Amino acid sequence: MRFTKNLFVSLTMILFVITGCSSGIENEGQSIEVQKRIGDENKYEDFKEITDNKKVQKVKGILDKADWENAKVDMVRPADYRFGFQFKNPEIEAKAVLYEIWISPNIDKVEVVKGDNEYVQLNEENSTVLFEILTGERLFDL
Repeated sequence: MRFTKNLFVSLTMILFVITGCSSGIENEGQSIEVQKRIGDENKYEDFKEITDNKKVQKVKGILDKADWENAKVDMVRPADYRFGFQFKNPEIEAKAVLYEIWISPNIDKVEVVKGDNEYVQLNEENSTVLFEILTGERLFDL
């Protein structure tokens, strides 16, 4: 009986340690820093910082589920917006990935370039959600 009790306590403590260690970086708070293009040039200004974890996770979910193509694209104009994810904890170092967004001519979808060589055109629903979170504006109201 005593052996069983000690075994139970030991296993419980091991589970607590494993659970605590497995929370890792993916559960650390992140924010999104958005920049907006000014004028027709390739100049950007800080536009908005998104710190709401639900919104950050929604953007991450849309981007993670996107059907990215390996392609080096050459757009006719600079991106309308660009953004990146930042960890709230300054001690966490991670490779920064720049996302650039172009609004389609029909103003119903967005095209996204991730880094230097990944491209996707999001469907209308995901375009609308992503754009609204990043800018606070509705895509169709532009």
